[in-house]
Amino acid sequence: MTTGAPIPTYPNPGASGGATGPGAPRRRRSKLRRYLPLGLAVWLVLEIWLLTLVAGQAGGLAVFLLLVAGVVLGSVVIKRAGRRAFRNLNEALQRGSAPTRGGGNGLMMLGGLLLIIPGLISDAAGLLLLLPPVQKAIGSYTERKLLAAARAPGSLGDAYQQVRIHRPDGKVVQGEVVRDEP
Repeated sequence: MTTGAPIPTYPNPGASGGATGPGAPRRRRSKLRRYLPLGLAVWLVLEIWLLTLVAGQAGGLAVFLLLVAGVVLGSVVIKRAGRRAFRNLNEALQRGSAPTRGGGNGLMMLGGLLLIIPGLISDAAGLLLLLPPVQKAIGSYTERKLLAAARAPGSLGDAYQQVRIHRPDGKVVQGEVVRDEP
């Protein structure tokens, strides 16, 4: 039984007979995997540079208090968003229905996490994520992108939609496996 995902066309270097070595075709890395470490390094350098700049102007104690305030505020935000999500889940279970949309709890938790991470840029991004219009815009954008990705052929959503059964004669029959086991 397969999941309907396309069979990769590149050679598998771990399989027997797979081409490895200098003449073998190389898989291309995605842009995210290529540039994410560079982006994280640039972000880290900017955070340190901004902290030293503010510490030079306002003093080290002020920067320390800003960082502690960010950790405390982030912890409060995460705790509040988690309680709200748990309360929504409990109410939905008592009603016997599916929970309604999260209402930005995930983005609030992400904002709290960004506030906890030491740095002024991450604190500013975390505070932005706490604003309801920003949450709504990011939530709708993310939902559109996830729905589009789930509809794409060969995606994870497609894998759950298509279950293929291979018969002994080689024909493929699309269907669903149902087991009635005790």
